[in-house]
Amino acid sequence: MKKLCVVAILVGIAVAVAVATPQSSYTPPNGFVPDAATAMRIAEAVWIPIYGETHIAAQKPFKATLKGDIWTVAGKDLPPQTLGGVAEADISKRDGRILRVIHGQ
Repeated sequence: MKKLCVVAILVGIAVAVAVATPQSSYTPPNGFVPDAATAMRIAEAVWIPIYGETHIAAQKPFKATLKGDIWTVAGKDLPPQTLGGVAEADISKRDGRILRVIHGQ
């Protein structure tokens, strides 16, 4: 009985460690968002459910700039004296996380 309890405890510990230990994942050398085209596609996919497909399509072409490890993607600049703003998103080059989404006023 004592051996059975020890085995059960060891199995429990092994299961707990297996669940708690994150599985390793491949990360591309240039990150999951290696270029401006990828950053723009991700931003568009995020913006459409928020602002609507028609509104986002009107902001093309998008512009993506990389500063450090962060892509900033924005809709096309509006003509001077135009009211409203453009969608903007910050995306991690390394892992593709969406760090910020805003829309100018």
